[in-house]
Amino acid sequence: MKKLLPLLLVLVTSLIQAQPQVPTDYFRKPLDIDLVLSGTFGELRSNHFHSGMDIKTQQREGLPVLAAADGHISRINIQHYGYGKALYILHSNGYTTVYGHLQRLSPELEAYLKKQQYAKETYEIELFPKEGELAVKKGDLIAYSGNTGGSGGPHLHFEIRDGQQRPMNPNLFGINLKDTQAPTVNSLFVYPLGENAHVNGSAERQQIKLIPLSDGSFKTQELEACGEIGFGISTVDKLDGAPNNNGVYKIEANLNGDRIFQLNMDKFSFSETRYINSLIDYEYFSNRKSRITKLFVPQNNPLSIYENVLNKGNISVQDSLTYLYSIKVLDYAGNERVIRIPILGKQPKTAVSKNIQETDYFVKADEAFSTEQNGIDIYIPKNSLYEDTYLDISFKGDTLHFHQDDTPIHSNITIGFDVSKYKAEDREKLFIAELGYRGRPSYSSTYKKGNRFTTGTRSFGDYTLVADINAPKISPVNFKDGQWISNNQTLQVKISDDLSGIKSYRATVNGKFILMEYEYKKNMLTHSFSDEALTETENHLKVIVTDNVGNSQTYEATFFRK
Repeated sequence: MKKLLPLLLVLVTSLIQAQPQVPTDYFRKPLDIDLVLSGTFGELRSNHFHSGMDIKTQQREGLPVLAAADGHISRINIQHYGYGKALYILHSNGYTTVYGHLQRLSPELEAYLKKQQYAKETYEIELFPKEGELAVKKGDLIAYSGNTGGSGGPHLHFEIRDGQQRPMNPNLFGINLKDTQAPTVNSLFVYPLGENAHVNGSAERQQIKLIPLSDGSFKTQELEACGEIGFGISTVDKLDGAPNNNGVYKIEANLNGDRIFQLNMDKFSFSETRYINSLIDYEYFSNRKSRITKLFVPQNNPLSIYENVLNKGNISVQDSLTYLYSIKVLDYAGNERVIRIPILGKQPKTAVSKNIQETDYFVKADEAFSTEQNGIDIYIPKNSLYEDTYLDISFKGDTLHFHQDDTPIHSNITIGFDVSKYKAEDREKLFIAELGYRGRPSYSSTYKKGNRFTTGTRSFGDYTLVADINAPKISPVNFKDGQWISNNQTLQVKISDDLSGIKSYRATVNGKFILMEYEYKKNMLTHSFSDEALTETENHLKVIVTDNVGNSQTYEATFFRK
């Protein structure tokens, strides 16, 4: 045995040394200001985990964004939505840093970008410069912070990804923030999970009252339960310097002192991020707008953020036995909040059964499903749903009531409409719409083939056919027809469409393409005269805007510049 110990020590040491080490002094912060966040890594968002940190930019745009380390620009992605204007830097150690919602790029990179945009005559563009083409050094100016894309306010979205393009928590790399506050626990819930499981005489989900203690922890009254049960928690974290409700870093759950569940927000892959809808109580979120994180692993959930899970995190409560279940919520700085829940195994004399709304449409998660009525068909591929579900489906004329959006959908479901009863010219203006608040139709990407229109969706709700016969609207903002605008820095045009939405636009001056940036949040097209694309004194502007069913509007004007 004594001879084996040194050998075991060598093997263990070798294994530890073989594990990849995360560098903690390689990356610098991307802004030269005190870092205050509006969003943390792994934060729970709609249909995804937040893949980076959102750094506040003092409620303004235009702050210098600096390269976090040596490397080269490996990708430039310019889009109307999502990250807006975004840069990607590949570093020699295999990691990639991402900078999103930028106002503009550095002068050198902006010139490179616009050359490609003018060559391809498009604003939205994705470029992959070769290694050595756009090299940067740590601390180099690469861009200016902004509010482009899906941003809700000025900030910099910053990510660090590993060699497989999996986002990782920037805190792991030594980019730390001041945080002296423990996470906040908003509410606690218990879930009877087994077929005959009950808690306090009920098979329904229940909210458990939290009793605050002087040390900042919580306890609850003793629960009487039997069968398989699990818990869920609504919790957020606040960092110093900002009022934002951010995501927590880690949640641990112990049963009688033994770890049975843990989730860590260290790393995840984009391919798994939509499983957030299985991690949370989606039905509760849909109706209450509060996210409950389940402290047990539901079926068909392969999330890699789970660790140290026993029996899927479920608690098997037996009659007459006692248990102590505890939850610890932590932020990255180590601040913690603890909840202790005593449980007594006890069979109820009478019990309230789970309320299951049975319908004519029962869908098994591991089987494909299809149905058709009134010229409307539905196809649900295998594994589009997370669990077996009764669906509320009804057909009335051209409208489909397709359940309600309190059940999550993982992958696209296809809805089809037979449009043979419509004239060919009328079909051109039809599209499939999802009916939202107060029946407001919104365009759902519609594929048209002959007499059948289809759309793919990952949202339950009401769907119907809608005709759009009105062309988009175009109006000048900072100039008039026939005006001298030599002092203008930009040329701005407002565009809008009241139904199917803007699909495309194109602007020319004197017959030549000009670049116009589309800011959808303001319905604004903007051309910067710094492009030096205009050389004439008298200029004829032409803007063509097309909506999603092909209605087109043209605006023309003449302006003068010296």
